Amino acid sequence: MAVRFSHVLALGLTAGIGIWMATGTAVVMGQGTGEDSTPPPAERLKALSSVPFAVKVKTLRATVKTPYLEVRGRTQADTRVEIPSETTGVVRKRPTTEGMFVRKGDLLCALERGAREARVLQANAALAQANIDYEAASKLNNRGFSAANRVIALKATRDAAKAQLQEAELELERTEIRAPIDGIIETPLTDVGAMLDLGKVCATIMAPDPMLAIGAVSESNIQAVKVGQPAVVKLVTGQSVEGKVSYIASSADPDTRTFRVEVKLPNPDFDLKDGVTTSTQLQLADEKVHLVSPGILTLADNGNLGLRGVDADNRVIFYPVEITGGDTQGVWLKGLPEEVTVITVGQDFVKEGRVVHPVFETAEVSQ
Repeated sequence: MAVRFSHVLALGLTAGIGIWMATGTAVVMGQGTGEDSTPPPAERLKALSSVPFAVKVKTLRATVKTPYLEVRGRTQADTRVEIPSETTGVVRKRPTTEGMFVRKGDLLCALERGAREARVLQANAALAQANIDYEAASKLNNRGFSAANRVIALKATRDAAKAQLQEAELELERTEIRAPIDGIIETPLTDVGAMLDLGKVCATIMAPDPMLAIGAVSESNIQAVKVGQPAVVKLVTGQSVEGKVSYIASSADPDTRTFRVEVKLPNPDFDLKDGVTTSTQLQLADEKVHLVSPGILTLADNGNLGLRGVDADNRVIFYPVEITGGDTQGVWLKGLPEEVTVITVGQDFVKEGRVVHPVFETAEVSQ
């Protein structure tokens, strides 16, 4: 069998590689052989991980601030009374009109008297006759000409006549329906000539002073509201009035889980109208807060809102916070220490417990 050249070449290469490997000289990929050569990637990564990550930080100090709880609602008259008729009759006179201010005792509706006056006269006559009979029997009894039980019976008849007269006079008084309070006449208002049945409304009176600002406070904030607490109420009409909390509901609305809160507002000139949209600012207790940019806020792994800072050992720490308000300069936070160093740049690239290299915002960097 003839020996081919390719076979000889293959045997030669195999023998040469075997001899080269037997010498013990090897070259590792990515690793130089000189003293100043670049270290391999694994060593470079290890060295980088040992260098603290640089983050920009800023020191914040607490500020004492008076917070306000905003409650939206509407105005409502403190007193609104529907004056019903206590008898039946045709309205023969109605001296009031819608929007008129009336005083307590002013006539609102006058009903047809009908036979009520006659009943009063009849009751007066019956009482007069009962008085005569009782006095005569008393004199005869004192002289021994009349029995004592007859005197007692006539006294009962006289008392019954008095009661009938009082009832007749009361029924006659009911034909004049008068205002029980000072206030402004509202609709509905009955018309002259209308038949006013028992219990039907003659007029509605709204007492404008004081006025109430009605609102609803969530169950998470209701503990911060107290009776007598100062409040500033701003109306959509542009008016601003100071008042105090006068009522807090004891139970929450089952649908909204909010509590009704009323603020009493003085209204001597009747400038405040009923049913106007309001924004009530309730003054709360002073608290220490920090003003920060909302851009440095972040979320923890459990979803809590907060921000990351560094402690005295330059370790990252997470501070859960609560937003209490805001303005054009940032948001107000509570829950932080009185003085704290927070991370303003790089907070999303570090985790709690990691040692970092803090660079303060006020430090100047040389070029």
